[in-house]
Amino acid sequence: MRKVKAKTNWWVGVSPWIILGAVLVLVPLFVFMTVENINHQKESTTKLLLEKGAALIRSFEAGARTGMMGMRWGGFQVQRLLRETAQQPDIIYLMVTDAGGKVLAHSDPSQIGKHHGTDLDLGRIAKSQRVNRRQVSDTDHTKIFEVFRQFAPTRGHPDRHHMRKGHGRVAVNDWCRPHMASAGTARDPNQVIFVGLDMGPVEAARKEAMRNSVVMAVTFLLIGFAGMVSLFLAQAYRSTKTSLSRLKVFSDNLVENMPMGLVAIGMDGKIASFNQVAESILQLSSGEVLWKMPEQALPQPLCEVIEELKNSKGIIEKEIDCPVKGGKPIPLEVIATFLEEEFGGFLGYVVLFRDLTQMEHLKREVQRSQRLASIGRLAAGVAHEIRNPLSSIKGFATYFKERYREVPEDQKTAEVMIQEVERLNRVIGQLLEFAKPMRIQEKSISIQDLIQHSVKLIQGDVNKKQIHIDTDISLEIDKMMIDPDRFKQVLLNLYLNAIEAMGAEGTLSVGLGRDEDDGDIQIVVSDTGAGIRAEDLPHVFDPYFTSKSSGTGLGLAIVLKIIESHGGKIRVESQPEEGTTITITLPSSREV
Repeated sequence: MRKVKAKTNWWVGVSPWIILGAVLVLVPLFVFMTVENINHQKESTTKLLLEKGAALIRSFEAGARTGMMGMRWGGFQVQRLLRETAQQPDIIYLMVTDAGGKVLAHSDPSQIGKHHGTDLDLGRIAKSQRVNRRQVSDTDHTKIFEVFRQFAPTRGHPDRHHMRKGHGRVAVNDWCRPHMASAGTARDPNQVIFVGLDMGPVEAARKEAMRNSVVMAVTFLLIGFAGMVSLFLAQAYRSTKTSLSRLKVFSDNLVENMPMGLVAIGMDGKIASFNQVAESILQLSSGEVLWKMPEQALPQPLCEVIEELKNSKGIIEKEIDCPVKGGKPIPLEVIATFLEEEFGGFLGYVVLFRDLTQMEHLKREVQRSQRLASIGRLAAGVAHEIRNPLSSIKGFATYFKERYREVPEDQKTAEVMIQEVERLNRVIGQLLEFAKPMRIQEKSISIQDLIQHSVKLIQGDVNKKQIHIDTDISLEIDKMMIDPDRFKQVLLNLYLNAIEAMGAEGTLSVGLGRDEDDGDIQIVVSDTGAGIRAEDLPHVFDPYFTSKSSGTGLGLAIVLKIIESHGGKIRVESQPEEGTTITITLPSSREV
């Protein structure tokens, strides 16, 4: 296809200025050729007339020679031959004059005795066999092509010197003697014959040929000019087509790659455009949507926006919950408007939308972070205020325990007070740790070794409940820059939560892998425990949120803080009575 296009359209790429220059060069060339053609036709016409006149002269001389030698013609017969010869088409006159220009014989007898050609050197012409020509005009301005030369009817005959009366011959000039006598002139052997040819038909043919040449030249020039204009138009068309193609490619790429879903509806009310982002958000393919009515292909909330747009004739901006395949609603931000031409003609509607799911999640994360920051600041202040009284309480409880050794009940009460104060002090310590900025001390360690070591630390608790541990950490990963103590704290917290959530003979799984999309490191901890209720999932990382009677609710909050301080993410997936899976994602940039 490309090769054929290159062969058929190569001339379109020629610059129009080159064609214009070629035309400017060809114009004088055409003019020169036309003038040359006209001159050539004129010369051919002149040559043709000259040859015709010479042939007539030779023919008349032959007839006169035959008549004088064989039939003993006199002047009357020769005059008759002259008149009859002159009756041929295109012959105006035929005459013979002497060297002085006096007409001795003429196709028109009334002209005999008059003079003709006195402006010529007839004496020289009468002695030469050279054929001469000229153009003259008649009294009625008729153009005549005149051919003349020496008249010698006996030229070349072997007996031309012996033509005498006594031998039955006529002398050279005897045929014109009556006319000469009547004219009162002496006999002169040097005569000139003139043939007058009508130039009307020949001139008409020449003018027609010249007109044809001019028309042909003008036609060629017009064709050249038309070709030049065509090439200019072709060049303009090619440039316009290229510009439109580039604009179309640009607009198509813009529509397909814009970070928002786009649905365009044409004048006929059918969907004319549906980009990739729209396919991804609505989980619909272009084949299911294009060239269909909106109510046949799009979710109902989007159709309602389009109907509202038809009535309002303005820009609509709103947030809607749009159901997709499976009936799951997703929040969408929608901007819709109608399209019109420059002069107000209606073209259709366009609807832009984007998924707000991630934005809603980010909003919740920001709100949670703000809430945690406020709680942290409050907790730090409260902890400092409580810790000092707790020290005094613990001191008095220790004093009473030593003082009332002999009273078992009082000593037990003091022991309980001391244990509760210590537990409250641990909670305050965790609270202060959660409230203060997290400081990590990164080291280059093997993540596989860290996981194996953390699993050994819970071996005793696992054995008590007869829980099976399944580890899959065979992924080859180079060492990573993390805080081993903090990260060990994260894993132990997750392990202990999983053990508490499972009964006897449960399974604790620990896996190591990579994210398929960006290659980040993932640590997956899952159990077969009771799971987490759907309404509790959004709050598992909130401080003091716990479903355990003895828990403080700060364990997972601290885990989240440690993971975020490493630039990672944590995700919880759980189904009641099916278990819980927690995925920790660390950026691959931490590999060394």
